[in-house]
Amino acid sequence: MTSSSGSTGTTGASGAPGSSASGRPLLNRRLAEFGTTIFAEMSALAVRTGAINLGQGFPDTDGPEEVREAAVRALRDGRGNQYPPGPGVPELRAAVAAHQSRRYGLAYDPDREVLVTAGATEAIAASLLALVEPGDEVIALEPYYDSYAASIALAGGTRVPVTLRPGGGAADRRFVLDLDELRDAVTPRTRLLLLNTPHNPTGTVLTREELAAIAELAVERDLLVVTDEVYEHLVFADTPAPDGSGSPAHIPLASFPGMRERTVTIGSAGKTFSFTGWKVGWVTSTPELVTAVRSAKQYLTFVASGPFQYAVAEALALPESYFTGIREDLRAKRDLLSAGLTAAGFEVYRPQGTYFVTTDIRPLGADRSHGGDGFAFCRALPERAGVVAIPNAVFYDHREAGAPFVRFAFCKRTEVLADAVERLKAL
Repeated sequence: MTSSSGSTGTTGASGAPGSSASGRPLLNRRLAEFGTTIFAEMSALAVRTGAINLGQGFPDTDGPEEVREAAVRALRDGRGNQYPPGPGVPELRAAVAAHQSRRYGLAYDPDREVLVTAGATEAIAASLLALVEPGDEVIALEPYYDSYAASIALAGGTRVPVTLRPGGGAADRRFVLDLDELRDAVTPRTRLLLLNTPHNPTGTVLTREELAAIAELAVERDLLVVTDEVYEHLVFADTPAPDGSGSPAHIPLASFPGMRERTVTIGSAGKTFSFTGWKVGWVTSTPELVTAVRSAKQYLTFVASGPFQYAVAEALALPESYFTGIREDLRAKRDLLSAGLTAAGFEVYRPQGTYFVTTDIRPLGADRSHGGDGFAFCRALPERAGVVAIPNAVFYDHREAGAPFVRFAFCKRTEVLADAVERLKAL
């Protein structure tokens, strides 16, 4: 089920199968609104036109060589080549627990409070399938990662979007959460808050004050929270981390009073270590919540990514210099692309985290063929400038709110970004 505005992060249902001989649609009605994703469409457009693909968010280089070699070693040693344990290999569960303790002071029992999943996408789906029943309302911040809507629909829940809106000062434009709007969205039917910080696609990082208010609301209204924190190591804000490392701070929602017992925290190796194809994610929570999520997860993939789990366990133990290095590399790429987009005429919302930058195309409105229509703009951009981007409207229920915004990914080689910046001068 969807909210009353009823749009999703897809290009429409034109790619869906038709009806059976009886006239009944072949596709489950809960998925009827979901068709081919915008990522497939725009990636195909990039191939057809030879454009630089800054649409889909995956790096164009592999992660650390020692982590890749750890996967090869696991393969050769026969570790993970058969079904791994259902909750995940003990080495990875222990590494995840150690990471949460070392970084955030959150203690989790690796045997009862950690679950390994086939990437964060499965973790999200399993969490919602486990915790949401038909008729339950799920509040999600929009724009939202496109699998959120499909997972809520599969669970039979009702999606209730709360919109992040442009705000901040002239020198610090960001998308802002209206806490009053969030509070007003909670009804007696609200079961769960689905949060994402650092936030894809806007790049916003929720502040300590915002997170504290969300925690207070969740406790007050006795709500469950699923929090997607896959970009936890890609935070560019200047607030130092509480661990004394000097790193910018990511603040897990589970660290606030009353939240550990009601929060399912989702993490992933793909974004942090640039091995998105390995599909290794995890859930940390209480034994009761982990057991519930595992009950759904075991009927999705059962298990996955056996040898890669051992490699990710080693990756999580890399020295702090690795995490600092990838963050500073992406910060420089963010600044390169943001400056190029500004020079090309976009209004740029320089992200505080993730590896995406959101822009407003309305300052380019001299070309009335696309005006404030992000779809038309993105479909024309490969021919006009040889670059592919994603229209943010696909991540909204309230599509009019997202219509003028376009997302670019900067997790690419510096020379690729420099080439894209040069091409965008054509605008």
